[in-house]
Parts: sequence; C-alpha cells; structure tokens
Amino acid sequence: MKPDGWIYFPFGILLALIAVMPLGLPHWWEQNRHKALVTALLSLPVLVALLLTHPAELGHTAAEYLSFIVLLAALFIIAGGIVVKGDLRATPAVTTGFLLFGAIIANGIGTTGASMVLIRPLLQTISERKRITHIPVFFIFTVSNIGGTLTPLGDPPLFLGYLRGVPFAWTLSLIPMWLVTLALVLIVFFIWDTLAYRRETLADRIRDQSAISPLTVRGKINFVFLLGVVAAVFFQLPSPYRELTMGAMALLSFVSTPPALRRENRFSLNPIAEVAILFAGIFVTMAPLLDLLRERGAELGITQPWQFFWFTGGLSAFLDNAPTYLAFSSLAESVTQHSTATVEVVAGIRADLLRALSCGAVFMGANTYIGNGPNFMVKAIAEEQGIAVPHFFGYMVYSSVVLLPIFLLVTFLFFG
Repeated sequence: MKPDGWIYFPFGILLALIAVMPLGLPHWWEQNRHKALVTALLSLPVLVALLLTHPAELGHTAAEYLSFIVLLAALFIIAGGIVVKGDLRATPAVTTGFLLFGAIIANGIGTTGASMVLIRPLLQTISERKRITHIPVFFIFTVSNIGGTLTPLGDPPLFLGYLRGVPFAWTLSLIPMWLVTLALVLIVFFIWDTLAYRRETLADRIRDQSAISPLTVRGKINFVFLLGVVAAVFFQLPSPYRELTMGAMALLSFVSTPPALRRENRFSLNPIAEVAILFAGIFVTMAPLLDLLRERGAELGITQPWQFFWFTGGLSAFLDNAPTYLAFSSLAESVTQHSTATVEVVAGIRADLLRALSCGAVFMGANTYIGNGPNFMVKAIAEEQGIAVPHFFGYMVYSSVVLLPIFLLVTFLFFG
C-alpha cells in the first residue's frame, strides 16, 4: 500500500486524544457519545480511503476487530456476574495473597475480569486500615497487567497476537519472565505493606480483626460460561463460530445471572462500550501504519530484543498496549523478513523479538493509568469507596520507583 501521507496522521491524533482528553476535559470526555464523535471524525476519511483502494485489507481489519471486541465483551459481561464478598484480616500475607491469586486467574478470565472480581473484596478487607494508598497501585501492577501474560485470554495484546497466528500455548514460553517479574513485584509489595501495617494503630488492628467475615462467591454459574469462552479460543474454533460461541456464553450469563448480583458489582455496559468505540477507530486508522511497518520497519534500526521490550513497553504506557503491540509486531515481522540468521520463527516473527514485545506490552501497561483498560477502572472503584489513590503523575512515581528497576533486571536476564 502506498497511499498519501495524510492517511497516517489520524491514528496518531486519535491516540494523543485518548491520552490527554481524560486529563484536560474529563467531564466532556467521559460521555461515550463524545468519544464516538471524535472517533468517527478521525477514522471515517481513512475508512473511505481503504474501502476505495484496499477493500480486502479493510475486511480483514474488520474481522480482527470483531473477534477482539467479542472476547473482551464476553469476559467483561461474564465476570460482572460473579460477586465475591467478605472481609479477611488485612495482614501483609493476606493482601499479598490477593494479588498473587488475582495474577494467576487473570490468565483465565483476563486482567479486566480478574480486576473487577477481586478489587471490591480486597478494598473491603483493607477498609479498617489507614495506610493503604499503595495497595490499589500494586493491585494494578500485578492483577490488572503483569498477571495476564501467559495466555491470549490474559491481556488484549496477546489475543491480537493469537488472531494473527501466534499459537494459543506459545505464551507459556513467557513463564520465566512472568515468574521473575511477578515475584519481584510481590516481594517489594510484601515488604512495603509490612512496614505500613506496623504503623497502623492498635485500635485499627483490633477493628480489622473484629470485622472478619469469610469470603463468599455468588453467581458461580458464570464459571461455566467462562470455560465456554476459554474452550472457544483454546480449541481454535474457526471464525465466525468462535465469536458466536463467545457471544452465546455472554448472552447466557447476562440472562441467567440475577440482576441483583450485577447491581452489587455496580455493573454497567458503559466501559465495554467505550472500548468498542475507541478501538473501532484505532483498528481503522492503524491499518495503513501497520502495512507501512511491515514493508519498511527494518529501516528503523530497532532489531534487538531489548529494544523491542523497551520501545513496545514505553509506548504501551501512554498509547494503550493493544495497538502498540500490533505496531511493533508488524515491525518485528519486517525485521524477521530481512534477517539472515536461522532462528525460531512464530507467526512470521522471530521468537526472541515476539517474547520481548509481548512482555513489554503486557508488563509496561502498568506504568500509567492509561496503559491498560482495567487501570482506570480500579482507580475509579477505589475512589468510589473513599480510598485515596495517587493522581496521574503520583501513580507514575510509584511505577518509576518500583517497576522500572525490575524491568531493567528483566532486560538483563532475558532480553540483553
């Protein structure tokens, strides 16, 4: 494809607006109709150009977008029917256990699903304590991001890779990176939370112990529907049967779960509608850029795994990790095509580069509130329950102090 240069600009403008509008005009931007207006104005010219010049590529993009949104919507709707309640003793061991469990299940129900299921019982558990600002932050680090590294269901970038030919089980090769990164973050959290817990007053500790109630899970039928979604992806049902199966699981969840359970979760379709609107524009406006990167990406000089880890991760922190993954996977495909070395290739991409960009996209989506979809959701729920969380730049202080040194070590161990 060799279109006019203007066609590459709407994508950059759209991503810039997604990053700055929640900060500059938060009340205006929170309305989905306003997002839809902005997205339509930027994407329609590109849509028309692709329709006139490359209709087949546009059809492929549309199919990819549909699969992507159906998976996210299915996981979101099904997880929204699972209610976990209770109030455990808020010791560092218990809070660390919450984060570890959430990171593990994120690989089965997605980082969004795990975040929505676990954040409220965690906040209830720590509600008697005072020094807890760090806890939602580390929850975002682990459950909303790093946790979902091992399956295409875990995080949206990896599902996009799956749609582009990466085998379902290939992401299990990321276990060493996942284990090291997650273990280091949890160790830092445990030390941090232990120091914070020791500074709690005796009265607060007694109140915390007196408020203990066991965890209960309602809406268990939704675990059956989750298994249905997992099976549709794992057994590689061809499209459109995969999407129809996932849609059917979501519909069954929606109609069979008592409305009272979703009200307890304060469930709303607005978040997934927002994702659908914004990613419709992203998929359309990104198509020409992805093609350009496949054709000429090797000329950029980004050829080493450590470069893919940091460039993919650095941009994922600010431009959302799913489109960033697509951009750098296209770049890695170009590098692979121009490589003369005999190396393992997965879905047209050198395996070492694919590991690096996959980890970069998933891990570093935790660097800011806008790096991954669940981040802002967790922040909003915590604030809704009266828990102070850092503002945008305050959160980045946490990620800079905690995550960046760990990512440097991971680079040395795996991508150097």
